[in-house]
Formats: sequence, structure tokens, C-alpha cells
Amino acid sequence: MFKSPLILKTALLALAGFGLSTLASAATLVEGQHYEVLPEPVETRVDDGQIEVTEAFWYGCPHCYNLQGPVADWYETLGDDVSVVHLPATMGGDWNTHAAVFYAAEELGIREEAHADIFEAIHANGQRLTDPDSIASFFSDYGVSEDEARQAMDAFAVKSQVNQAHSRMRAMRLMGVPALVVDGRYLVTPSSAGSLQNMPQIADALIEKVRQERED
Repeated sequence: MFKSPLILKTALLALAGFGLSTLASAATLVEGQHYEVLPEPVETRVDDGQIEVTEAFWYGCPHCYNLQGPVADWYETLGDDVSVVHLPATMGGDWNTHAAVFYAAEELGIREEAHADIFEAIHANGQRLTDPDSIASFFSDYGVSEDEARQAMDAFAVKSQVNQAHSRMRAMRLMGVPALVVDGRYLVTPSSAGSLQNMPQIADALIEKVRQERED
């Protein structure tokens, strides 16, 4: 069962941990120390042959905001056999509203352009982006009308995607954010990685682990 959103907000802190600059390969990873294996694998949603990396986040989470720089840089280095899937956390209240913001931006075709700016607006500029007017006004800076933004937030497709995200969160047994899930099986959190900055390094080694597993 999921913990309350209030607990979840603070559950996963960026810990000052051991350095992982010496992590050279998948062989050096230790299950239960650097990563966890999900109790049940979750079906991935990428093309055959691709390795899925799921980034679970909440726009209101300061640790997710601080992770954006490291993961954005890391995504630029990923091979052609890796696909990134963003999964907005759905824990009720503002979490669900922000999940709808993510999917509405996707529906409007502005998600890639607006994603980092949404984090920035909330954490650097003090905007909450939790009410229809502020969300519509924010989206209007990206070439869509406020009416289009409101319609997208209320769209059946967006509500359906929020529900699907909630089901996926539960299937992955995610109890907090940020989190990276590799191949629907391997979970990396700030706690297991030792710090936010180490999360991409651990996930990168897990991608190599998946490659090796597929070759065997």
C-alpha cells in the first residue's frame, strides 16, 4: 500500500553517499546495495529490442528538479537501443494535477519544449501550477491558446493517461520519487545510488547489464 503524499514528498532524500566514479561495468553492481529488483517485472512500452528507462517524477518534488540536469546530460549519451519514458507520479492532489499537466503538454505537442520550464516555474519562480487559470496562462507561452490548454487538461485522453500512470506506478511498487526503472525490472533511487548525481551512473551500468543478459 502506498504511503501518504506528505510522507512520500520527503521519503527519498538526496543522500551524501559513496562515490561511484569507479563503477566501470555491470559486474560491479550489487543487488540490494546499488539497485533493487522489482518483485514482479513490469511490461515495457518500447519497441522490440529497445531497453526502456523509466524516469518517475513529480513536478513539485525538489529532488526531481535537482535531478533534471544530471539525467538530461545522461540522456544525451544513451545508445540507440535505449528509449526513455517519463512517468509522472500520481499520488493524489497536486501530484495528479501535475501528471495531467505533463500529459496535456504532450497532447498539445509542447511537452519536450515545456518540460524543463515547468520544473523551473515551480521551483525557481514560485509558481504552483495547480489551478486551471495558472496552467492555461503558462501553456499560452508555447503557442497554444488558454482555451486549448483548458480543453487539453479536461480531455478524456489526458485523464486516461493519468489513470494509466497510476496503474504503472503501482505495478512498479514505487513508494517515492525520483526513481529510475531499467527494463521494467531494476529500480534505482537516491538512497540506493547514494546520491541524486549517482543515479544515472547506476542506471547506465544496469543498461549494460541488460545488454549482457540479452546476449546470453
